[in-house]
Amino acid sequence: MFAEIAKTSESEVKVVTADKNMFFVYVLYSIKDRNLYIGFTDNIERRVKEHNSGKNVSTKSRRPLDLIFYEAVPTLEEALEREQFYKSGRGHEVLYKILFK
Repeated sequence: MFAEIAKTSESEVKVVTADKNMFFVYVLYSIKDRNLYIGFTDNIERRVKEHNSGKNVSTKSRRPLDLIFYEAVPTLEEALEREQFYKSGRGHEVLYKILFK
């Protein structure tokens, strides 16, 4: 399953097409500290806005954040598995290859 996401401004994201039952694993890039944040959600537009408005304790001091990667998966279980993988050492290697090479 795929979703099309359009970046409408520096901190705003709009899902153009997506299945209502999708879950998203996403990676945010902190412009402030140049580190990544990995998470999952069922509503990526809302979640990115929450991160950039300071509603998430983990990223509040790291704003602004850019959405630089996402995957759409059909189940919550798959989203949790992918998030855990990307947070692992091997997952970091895979992400860095996808994002920076």
